[in-house]
Amino acid sequence: MEAAVITRKISTWIAQQVRAAKMNGVVFGLSGGLDSAVVAGLAKLALPESSIGIILPIHSDPLDREQALLVARAFDLRVLDVDLSAAYETFLGAVSAPFAGGELSRLVLANIKPRLRMAALYFYAGAHSCLVLGTGNLSEYTVGYFTKHGDGGVDLMPLASLVKAQIRELALYLGVPQVILDKPPTAGLWANQTDEAEMGITYAELDQYILTGEAEPHIKERVDHMAAISAHKKRMPPIPKL
Repeated sequence: MEAAVITRKISTWIAQQVRAAKMNGVVFGLSGGLDSAVVAGLAKLALPESSIGIILPIHSDPLDREQALLVARAFDLRVLDVDLSAAYETFLGAVSAPFAGGELSRLVLANIKPRLRMAALYFYAGAHSCLVLGTGNLSEYTVGYFTKHGDGGVDLMPLASLVKAQIRELALYLGVPQVILDKPPTAGLWANQTDEAEMGITYAELDQYILTGEAEPHIKERVDHMAAISAHKKRMPPIPKL
């Protein structure tokens, strides 16, 4: 992959999409992770004066915020810093009170976070007449490793044609800080959570299968299963034909 060529194509595409939509710019979540850092770099190239990174912690590791700010400084990016922890607790208290259905799973509780963050992103997008950029990549999209109507509910997905390894190449080309490159991929949904542990496979295994169709049988079975059960996330709601 030629990182310079891909960078130019994606940044040009972002600018074209914004112009076609007659919007002013883009907003996106800035998490301190690799994918959001690459989106930050691409957005800054595409729209230097109208790209806004938004840090949205919800009881998050303080290090994530520090690293998000590090990315913002690296790309001279405009940033909004909005702590949603209190909003999360208020929402959880409101919906839990009438539930009385037993203990909620960790995943049900965790999925509130990306949906709440997306609501905030669309608030700022509306306020500034911007489109919302997603940070999901092809590896995650293939197996449905994203929250429906959360981090998957965006206007543009600039990284969704690239697997994780290719995004790492873009990160190197763009000059993403080394500490971000060295960071284990995580959605930050709970303490010590990592993408690979939750998926049950490594990104290297997943990327190889996506790019070549080759993998160990158990890897193929795992990927195909995750893709099948998450297919609903990648299509509009079905409508009955009457």
